[in-house]
Amino acid sequence: MAETAIEFKGVSKRFKGNEYDSVSNVNLKIEKGTFVTILGTSGSGKTTLLKMVNRIHELTEGELLYFGQDIMKLEANEYRRKIGYVIQQGGLFPHKTVEDNIAVVPKLLKWDKQKIAQRTKELMQLVQLDYEKYRKRYPRSLSGGEQQRVGIARALATNPSIMLMDEPFGAIDAITRGVLQKEIKRLQKQLGNTILFVTHDVYEAFLLGQKIIVMDHGEVQQYDTPYNIMMHPANEFVRKLISTGDVYDKLKVLSVNNELEPITEEEIKNGVTIDAEKHLNDALALFIKEECKYLVVMSEGQALGKLQIEKLQTVMESE
Repeated sequence: MAETAIEFKGVSKRFKGNEYDSVSNVNLKIEKGTFVTILGTSGSGKTTLLKMVNRIHELTEGELLYFGQDIMKLEANEYRRKIGYVIQQGGLFPHKTVEDNIAVVPKLLKWDKQKIAQRTKELMQLVQLDYEKYRKRYPRSLSGGEQQRVGIARALATNPSIMLMDEPFGAIDAITRGVLQKEIKRLQKQLGNTILFVTHDVYEAFLLGQKIIVMDHGEVQQYDTPYNIMMHPANEFVRKLISTGDVYDKLKVLSVNNELEPITEEEIKNGVTIDAEKHLNDALALFIKEECKYLVVMSEGQALGKLQIEKLQTVMESE
C-alpha cells in the first residue's frame, strides 16, 4: 500500500470577516509520488486548499498531516523548507541572478558554497537551462518560459518530497506552455515527487494529473483518476465542467493505461504494442493504421495488459 504524503482530515478555512468557508470539510489522502491536479473555476477554493499545505493560510478547522505529522505542531519555517512552491512567472527575486534565485533556500540552510554551486548546476541541467549561459543573468532578461524553469529549479533545490504549483503556466503562451507541461511530467516521473498542481484549465488538469481534485464553492466534488472522472462524473457540476463537444480532446488527455484487460503470452507475441505513457488519441491512430482489435500496453519492457478497441469506442461515445 502506497504511503500517504498529505492527508486532509475535516479541513476547513474561513477568512476573517467572511460568512462562508472558502474551503469546507475536505477529507483527502494524497499518496506519495502522485501527480495531483486541483481543478475548479475562479473562487472554487483550489488555491486556498493548496496554500494550507505550506501554511501560507492556516486551517480554521480539522487536521492536515504531512507523512503522518500534524503540520500545526511543526515549526512553520522549517516545515515550509521541505515543500517546493512554484507560482506564475516563477516568483523570482528581480535583483538576484538565476543562480542566486535557485540558491535561496540552500543558503538559508547554510549549505557550503561548493555544495550550493554543484546543486545549482545540477538543477539548471535538470530543467534544461545552460549553466554558463544563464547563471549570471537576471529575471528581466529571461523569457516567461525561462523564468518558470528557474522557478521550478528553485523549488527543487532541497529535493522536497512535495511540490506545490499554483497555476504556474497560466501567464505563458500556448506553445511554451505545452513544452513546460511535458517537462514537468518528465521531472515528476524522474524524481518521484508528490505534486499538487492548481489549474482552471480542464485540458491541463487531465493531461498532467494522475488523480484530479475537482472543487466548487470550497467543497471537493470528486477526487479520482482522469478516466473515472471523465467516464463517471460524480454529479452534474463535474459533468458540465468536463463536457466538451470535441471527442478528440478526450482522447488526447486520457492515458492508454486505464482499465486494461488481462493478456495472454500469445496475444503479447502477436499484438501491436503501445507505450503506457501514450494517450488514447495515439491508440486510435494505431488501431486505424494496423486494423487491429487490441493493443499491448507496455511499460519498461513489460506487458501491463491489453487495450480493447471497444474501450476506445466507449470513451468516444460518452457524453
